[in-house]
Amino acid sequence: MIYGLDIGGTKIEFTCFDTALHLQYSERIATPTEDYPAFIDALVSLVEAADVRHGEPGALGVGMPGLIDAEGKSLSANIPCATGKQVAASLGERLQRPVAIENDCRLFALSEAHDGAGKGHAHVYGAVLGTGAAGGLVINGRLYRSRQGIAGEYGHHPLPAHLRKKYQLPVLRCGCGLTGCLEPYIAGPGLTNLHHYLCGESLTVPQIVQHWRNGDANAIVTRETHKDLLGAAFANLVMAHDPDIIVIGGGLSRIEEMYRDLPEAIEAHLFAGFQSPPITPPKFGDASGARGAALLARQMMERQS
Repeated sequence: MIYGLDIGGTKIEFTCFDTALHLQYSERIATPTEDYPAFIDALVSLVEAADVRHGEPGALGVGMPGLIDAEGKSLSANIPCATGKQVAASLGERLQRPVAIENDCRLFALSEAHDGAGKGHAHVYGAVLGTGAAGGLVINGRLYRSRQGIAGEYGHHPLPAHLRKKYQLPVLRCGCGLTGCLEPYIAGPGLTNLHHYLCGESLTVPQIVQHWRNGDANAIVTRETHKDLLGAAFANLVMAHDPDIIVIGGGLSRIEEMYRDLPEAIEAHLFAGFQSPPITPPKFGDASGARGAALLARQMMERQS
């Protein structure tokens, strides 16, 4: 069996697949975020219970929010107890097996490249727009891995100066520690912050979307501003990676208008005559993180065989 652990700031989703990636079952538990031994204990308990259920140890892949450096140490704002810790090494020692680990947004990309929305494409970029903005590139079915593991962090490209001037935007400090990143403007909280800054109204994302669908002038201003900023962010992706397709995940991926409007918004920030790749919603949705973790584990098994 192959296990996928999708670890978030509030929940851990454990999934069990066969080697053909047919889902057998899944379960969720709350994430211990402040106590590292309790965090590792929770993960070990899920895996050991599955081993007993199936009568043999399963291969394990793990998706973590944040970054994992060259030494395997995590940097995770959502799970502070794991920052500076080697999660894969801790699990491997307890479980007596190799553990594959990767950023959860990159595993979303891996899942969608394999029989998902990116099926049939050699270069698939998965861009998550949720509480943050991050993603990953899959080339011929394999995650692109960079020297320091930071490639694909499009949400931390800087806000273009001409857009800041155009919309008179404040320069915001990002949760990553840098100042002026795109993420605080384009991710889910960024959309609500934009609306409050531009229109003085405190609304949720669903409320903003409903207002612009109803023709509300304030909400339409927010929509057009956000679309322009997101178009610039994705134009950076196109110029850096030139993917065949961009698959969007996260909460904002449920906004249907995005898929119609984004190509034109991207092309406004590209060289003249160059086109946006297709922009598409995910096939596996919220399940892609755990599925991507299982895919990572299966690829690890293939390399070892």
